[in-house]
Amino acid sequence: MKGTAWVAAALLLLVGCGSTQPGTDSEMDAFNKETEAAIARLKGKDPGIKKWFDEKSYGYVVFPGVGKGGLVVGGAHGRGQVYEKGKHIGYADLMQGTVGFQAGGQSFIEVIFFEDRTALNAFKEGNWEMGAQVSAVAVKQGASSAADYTKGICVFTMASGGLMAEATVGGQKFKYVTKK
Repeated sequence: MKGTAWVAAALLLLVGCGSTQPGTDSEMDAFNKETEAAIARLKGKDPGIKKWFDEKSYGYVVFPGVGKGGLVVGGAHGRGQVYEKGKHIGYADLMQGTVGFQAGGQSFIEVIFFEDRTALNAFKEGNWEMGAQVSAVAVKQGASSAADYTKGICVFTMASGGLMAEATVGGQKFKYVTKK
């Protein structure tokens, strides 16, 4: 493995070792506020996405702050909250690995909507992966009206900051834990 690959692998390992669920009440309150703010930003950018939260999905997971970086080999990590029929039921970790042309770093919001109970349960059962064949809809005015489910899921992303140039291959892996 080249030096860059070792650094990226080490960063992913370190980032992925944190607890999925916030440890203290104050951390949980801060995370709830961060998630609510992310949902409000999405709705502000494309008001039509409100239907996805309220009507068009059985459940969803919101990752309010995914951090991503890379130089040839890259990775991303984020912690999210999982909802079933609008009720907060648990937490999830997102881990992503990529290889290819890439340079930079960025943060973004990601929401995965589940069409039905079967799709949400598949996610909750653990070790759920989303490969390169699943495309995400970039949130902008009107984007949600043209989006639809593919194999029971629909993914929306919105950049929060940073700059990253990339042409990569990779996938995302998720870990779910039930809310205590």
